[in-house]
Amino acid sequence: MYGSVFRMRPMSGMAQQLRDVMMSNDRRPKGMVAAYLLSEDASETVWGLAVFEDQQTYRDNANDPEQDAQYRRFRELLEADPEWHDGSIDALRTS
Repeated sequence: MYGSVFRMRPMSGMAQQLRDVMMSNDRRPKGMVAAYLLSEDASETVWGLAVFEDQQTYRDNANDPEQDAQYRRFRELLEADPEWHDGSIDALRTS
């Protein structure tokens, strides 16, 4: 699996709207396994995790015009561009 962990800093008072925009999209890109959002307790910072079957499906999604449109919708709610950390998912543990 492959994916990205990303940190987003919403404009003041926009954290809930950011979460709503990101999770309201019914689009399910080919190869997507899961998407998670975590909201920090001590700030309005929101962390995301996007998981794909492999690096190719991740890259295909990143280059998809529909994904770019979605990015532009949530980017308007942020103070700055997200901080992205892409890489292989080497281990997974579930209960």
